[in-house]
Amino acid sequence: RDVEAPASADGSGESVHYPAVKVAGEYFRSGADKVSIGSDAVRAAEAYIKTGVKTGASSIETIATDYGSQAVVISVDPKRSYVASPADVPDKQHCIETKFPGPNGECYCWYQCTTAGGRTTTSLGAWEMVRACEALGAGEIMLNCIDKDGTNSGFDHELVADIKSAVRIPVIASSGAGCPEHFSDVFAATGCDAALAAGIFHRQEVAISAVKEHLTNKGVTVRYDA
Repeated sequence: RDVEAPASADGSGESVHYPAVKVAGEYFRSGADKVSIGSDAVRAAEAYIKTGVKTGASSIETIATDYGSQAVVISVDPKRSYVASPADVPDKQHCIETKFPGPNGECYCWYQCTTAGGRTTTSLGAWEMVRACEALGAGEIMLNCIDKDGTNSGFDHELVADIKSAVRIPVIASSGAGCPEHFSDVFAATGCDAALAAGIFHRQEVAISAVKEHLTNKGVTVRYDA
């Protein structure tokens, strides 16, 4: 009731007592425009990749069916894993050649999905996950980066560009913003659809208005009415 900007509610996966679509329904009836799915989306993607079958029962599918794909945001929490060559990537997951070599000079890396807020690693690659989630009906990707979170060192352009190229749905870059220039940099380098920050705004280190002014000066379209 107090803001005009679209609101997305986090935590819409399956629970012991309630299916995801019912949880999402409560959020929507409370005023949310979208719901975000994290760890449960990893499980849904893994199941779809394993079988190639859309069961219609995953949290992504059930919410998208009832409320539309535009209401389903997938929160991806990957971390960079270095390898000496593409042949060293487990299960032939998608990898990239990086401009930032690893601790032992590795020139390749893949982005390993995590769950439980980054505390648990999986064998699923971020590239594979977002493609599977899009196929299941997701409408948007919120792309975090465990390595960049809280560093104020800028977004991981290699990650964002790679994921943006993997899907047709919008990609929101997250993790690492420390100044207004980091926002214009990620738009220019990756073509992402939006960029997100939290800590710098919460701690009042950077004003939202300063970011919007900087982006406007760089020719990036921003909203000023919310």
